[in-house]
Amino acid sequence: MVAELSADLGVRRGGFILELRLHIGAGEVVALLGPNGSGKSTALRALAGLLRITSGQITVAGRVVADSTSGVHRAPHERRIGVVFQDYLLFPHLSVLDNVAFGPLVRGVDRPEARRRAAEWLARVGIADLERAKPRLVSGGQAQRVALARALATDPQLLLLDEPLAALDAKTHLLVRTELRRHLGDFAGATLLVTHDPIDAAVLADRLVVIEHGRVVQQGPPQEVARRPRTDYVARLVGLNLLAGRGVGHRVVLPTGGSVELAESAFDEVHVAFRPAAVSLFVHRPDGSPRNLWAGRIAALEPHGEGVRAEIAGAPDRQSSILAEITPSAVAELELVPGREVWAAVKASDIEVYAARF
Repeated sequence: MVAELSADLGVRRGGFILELRLHIGAGEVVALLGPNGSGKSTALRALAGLLRITSGQITVAGRVVADSTSGVHRAPHERRIGVVFQDYLLFPHLSVLDNVAFGPLVRGVDRPEARRRAAEWLARVGIADLERAKPRLVSGGQAQRVALARALATDPQLLLLDEPLAALDAKTHLLVRTELRRHLGDFAGATLLVTHDPIDAAVLADRLVVIEHGRVVQQGPPQEVARRPRTDYVARLVGLNLLAGRGVGHRVVLPTGGSVELAESAFDEVHVAFRPAAVSLFVHRPDGSPRNLWAGRIAALEPHGEGVRAEIAGAPDRQSSILAEITPSAVAELELVPGREVWAAVKASDIEVYAARF
């Protein structure tokens, strides 16, 4: 696959340093995820040309658009990119049609041709009937379509999407996400999607890149990242419990003294992961001998889907906490409240173990 985007860049802003190596092939969609302050927006602004890099190089379709050594810094309109911002940034004084025509005009296309392209793209995203409307008169979902059409009307080689669905209500979010997936499937260039939503990332992206504190901590296909998280942030993002320790046969010894029993053997530094739904809770020590049984206390309870998610502090050791998913009826039956002491049990067969190396 030819890399439409090839970036090995560094950006220093005050005390924060971003170091990112990113390659995206033609037709590939990559989602960039990370907690607030991890560097997602800084990365997007650097790729868009809105922020100078302090080290490294960026190429788009083989053309250098930024290079810290030679001092090259192409302006956004010189980079053959399209950008959809979180709040869309539509021009309020222009019609929908002229908003979409703006990009081609800036790139030197004459007005009749720019408006023809704009009308064509509005038809492709299903809002041709809104071409005379002003942005204030369109809905959030329609505004997102206008912003996408404006980005694609420039025939970009790189498409940058900055939380493109974050401003939509839940119902519109689902509808527009489906449409966006179709449009991205037809786009021949490279796409970078910046998002905090793991479902959007899994549905829209071919590959995930996760950054924390300005560094890449994990990357890979969505299903692999979801199955084998490598940091607490990624684990919570995909809804798994994650513990790290040293494998010694069928047991993983945790740094603070607890342990996890396994159904298979493991050695060296490893991660263990298991679903909150695999955790059973008891208010009295259960009979029998579950392979993993840990004492703890309820730290928090909160609704989660149709059930309740409980955070259990002190399990499997004093320094850890795990999540359990239980039914509302179980909460009532067990009389669970914050501070209540409980026993948490997990079958060894429900635990996945894998090497900690990235």
